[in-house]
Amino acid sequence: INEPREFLKSNIIGTFNLLESVRILLKSYSPSKKNIFRFHHISTDEVFGEILDNSKFEENTRYDPRSPYSASKASSDHLVNAWFNTYGIPVIMTNCSNNYGPWQFPEKLIPLVVNNALNSKKIPIYGDGSNIRDWLYVEDHIDALLLSANRGKLGERYCIGGNEAISNIKLVKIICSILDEINPKNYLHKDLINFVVDRPGHDKKYSVNTAKINLELGWENKINLKNGLKKTIEWYFKNQDWLRMKNKLTF
Repeated sequence: INEPREFLKSNIIGTFNLLESVRILLKSYSPSKKNIFRFHHISTDEVFGEILDNSKFEENTRYDPRSPYSASKASSDHLVNAWFNTYGIPVIMTNCSNNYGPWQFPEKLIPLVVNNALNSKKIPIYGDGSNIRDWLYVEDHIDALLLSANRGKLGERYCIGGNEAISNIKLVKIICSILDEINPKNYLHKDLINFVVDRPGHDKKYSVNTAKINLELGWENKINLKNGLKKTIEWYFKNQDWLRMKNKLTF
């Protein structure tokens, strides 16, 4: 939010540079070599805006980005689609929901909550915590990306989600309850929750319909949110030195 130019440089100019590099590269490829080449563009569900009812984002959902980040990601999606239609670049596009899992840097919600809780610091939650996100375990996402790259239809988009839409406050309370089990204190970890001023442009809800990738490519989630969170939290608990080091670099 403070440095929107960085999003434009990375997501718009960066994507343009990649597309142009590929366009030039493919001119030197034989037809058989070009036939197996794929430009896989990994995007976000944020390009669709926010959900105000019980619906879910789908591949044909109208774009409605509401932040500098999501607007730049939407722009990159349109560039990829344009280079496919104009120049025949062999593209596959995927739009995913919130990823989580081991090795995620501590500026993200789940590792931030774990790091603060392990150090008995307040756990900040924007607004009243009612914002809803769909959570996708990173290994499930990797499986979906590999399937999309290898079996996806050129020019097609696939929405990838965890089918685990939950409010931020409920998510944080689940994390706290898991920490109560593996890192018992003389207080409950949920007592560290601290509601802070909501951030600008904070979309109310994201939720993804994965029917297309389920049906066409045979992908399904293997890790549900409860098990994924437990695996993730246990990893951070065992790697607190790494977490503290990355936290210093981030902040």
